[in-house]
Parts: sequence; C-alpha cells; structure tokens
Amino acid sequence: MANHTPLSYLDPARPEPWASFIEQIDRVAPHLGHFSHWLETLKRPKRVLIVDVPIVRDDGSIAHYEGYRVQHNLSRGPGKGGVRFHPAVTLNEVMALAGWMTVKNAALGLPYGGAKGGVRIDPQAFSRAELERITRRYTSEIGIVIGPDKDIPAPDVGTNEQTMAWMMDTYSVNVGHTASGVVTGKPIALGGSLGRLEATGRGVYIAAREAGLRIGVPISGARVAVQGFGNVGGVAARVFRENGAKIVALQDAQAAIANPDGIDITAALAHAAAHGSLAGFFGAEPISDEEFWQAECEYFIPAALEGQVTPERARNLRTRIVVEGANGPTTPAADDILQERNILVIPDVLANAGGVTVSYFEWVQDFSSFFWSEEEINARLESIMMKAFAAIWQTARERKVSVRTAAFIIACQRVLAAREQRGLYP
Repeated sequence: MANHTPLSYLDPARPEPWASFIEQIDRVAPHLGHFSHWLETLKRPKRVLIVDVPIVRDDGSIAHYEGYRVQHNLSRGPGKGGVRFHPAVTLNEVMALAGWMTVKNAALGLPYGGAKGGVRIDPQAFSRAELERITRRYTSEIGIVIGPDKDIPAPDVGTNEQTMAWMMDTYSVNVGHTASGVVTGKPIALGGSLGRLEATGRGVYIAAREAGLRIGVPISGARVAVQGFGNVGGVAARVFRENGAKIVALQDAQAAIANPDGIDITAALAHAAAHGSLAGFFGAEPISDEEFWQAECEYFIPAALEGQVTPERARNLRTRIVVEGANGPTTPAADDILQERNILVIPDVLANAGGVTVSYFEWVQDFSSFFWSEEEINARLESIMMKAFAAIWQTARERKVSVRTAAFIIACQRVLAAREQRGLYP
C-alpha cells in the first residue's frame, strides 16, 4: 500500500458550504405546506459580525486576524454554536455552520437558535500565550452579541475547554460579574458538565446504533471507518469498539491507516495524543487517501470538516451506513448518489447532535447551580437522541424521503412555526 499524506481536509476546491445549506433548504420546501411562505427566513442569516482580532505576538510584532460570529436564526431561543480556530475558516463556512445549528437544535427540540463563530488561524502556529490573547480579544470583539440569554458559544474544531475558560473569563470581566452560562464546554471547575467532552462522539454511536437496529446492521462485529480522529471521531471510534465493532480504517489530517483485523483504538488514541497525528502508528498500515475512501465497512463516519463526501467519493464508498460526525460533510450531489446506491445516510443535524444536547444540559445546570452526575447526563442524552431519531425515522418512512430531508422537515416546521407565531416587528 502507498504511504501518502491525505490532503483532503485542505482541498480548496471543496464546494461552498453555504450553497450546500441553501440547496438543502430548497429541497425541503415542497414538504413544508403553508410554512413555505416563511422559507426565505432560513436563507438569510439574522446577524453577521466580522471582527478584526489584533494581538501582540511573542516576538513583539503586531498581527491581525479575521474573526466572525454569525447568528442564523433566533426564533426559538438564543443562538447556540461553536467557535472554530482553523486556517480555512471563512464567512461562507461560518454562515453554513450557523444554519446547520438552527436545523440541528430544532430537530432535537432544544430551545435554541443557530449560531457559529470562528477565527481564521492555524492554532498549531501559536504559543499558548498567543492563543489566549487571540481568544480574549476575539471574545471582547463579539461581546456585543453574545451572552447567556443571547448567544452561547462552545468548542469546535481547533478550540477546547481551555478556550472556553478564557472566553468565559473575558466576558465576565467585561460585564463585571461571573457569567458561567455564556459558554458551554467549559472545564468542570468552572461550571462545565460531566459527559460534555465525549457527548458528540457518544451521540454519533447512539445514532448509528439506532439506524443499525432498523435496517439489520448490528454494531457488534461491524467494520467501521472513521475520518477525523479528534474529539468526535476518536470518541466515536472508542465507543464503537467498546460495543463490539471493529475499527478497520482511520484518517486524520496527516495520515490514513488501516488494519482489516481491527485497530487498537486505545493505542491509536495514545499515539495521536503523543505525536499530534496517526502518522507513524505501528498498529496499522499506512494507506493512501484513495484507499481510505474505498475501505470496506458497514459504518463510515466522516468526522472531520464539511464537504468531504464528494460525488466521486460517494460513488466509491463501500459501506452500508454513513453517520455524519462532522457538520456538512456530504454535498447534496453526493447525497443523491448515496441514495441511488442504497447507502443510508444519518445526517449531521441528527448524528452529531450529542454535543449541543449536553451543552444544553450544561447551560441549564449553570442557571440553576445544580449539577447532575455523568450517569444522569448520559441517560438524558440517550433519551433525547432516541426520541429525536424515532420521530425523524418515522417522518422519513411516511413521507418517503431521506433521513436528512425528514430531519429538515421537522426542524424547519418548528423554526418557521415560531417565526410565524412571533410575527414581524414592527
């Protein structure tokens, strides 16, 4: 097998995410009845903030970075969505991610609208002190639109609980009191929730399990391939393995590896933590990007960035079920190909909703200053995701549409009903 560094994460030709979101909204229009009167609401972000993020670097130079916070829709509650630090962050991407958060929160029945943020940097290129300065300045700049009852950021690609701690502290200093509910995904000591770190990956597993039960593809003994080996993909791979699945292929931004007998996930996680990548891991063979996308498996989990499952890759995938751990990983054209090939897709707005669900729990706990055990958190997560999955699956069967379209039908009806009932001001 070829030893090849996959570059798909950085492909400049990947489709514009906002165009994909708009196409998904257009596809659901025929199913919305009289609510389609309000559909244009979902095609226009409510608020877009572009900010300059200047800092003094460690060498004394002044550097400027571009940051964003987009509130796509606030009809059902305050904005909710992560903050991404990545060199490919663009306004187009953040708008799409905010739109998917609107749909995700509504599909799960969470009392939030959709929002998203980001700064166009490579976090690996900065010291810890520089990252703190970037985070604090960015938080100050977007402070005019965020707040515990306005818009609640959370971690995303390139950010973590430490980022959230800095954001919470900066906002709190600026408003003159501790506001723990301004962000979620915080450290436990600052009002974070037990179970939050693993919630997205655990939710991916729950969604996969529920899909497998319905089409006769049990998790136990199933082969699984995972793209992305961070907080989502790494946790999902571990939970799949704990429930009897065999992880046969993994890919991160630097390497792709495979072992048909199953990869030792504990060892792979330890290697990635120590070296920052799967590259050089001895428990599997290095493979090419192309070979990874053709790995034979029952479950394929894209858990990296958006736009990864292109039409060409959709034609070559050798799987039964795609479970979207990332946001927007499958283009609409690729979606059509997967449907033609009878490959079931469990969409991002359902499959990766575990993170925002437990973020909701964290937000509620912060307001009440009463905290639940990890067992309670996981049980509540399971209950909400199973209920949402069942409703979306039933809608898909009744309407004879894909699971993605079914999720959008339920979510868009909820958002547009709120828009209609609230009316327009003035």
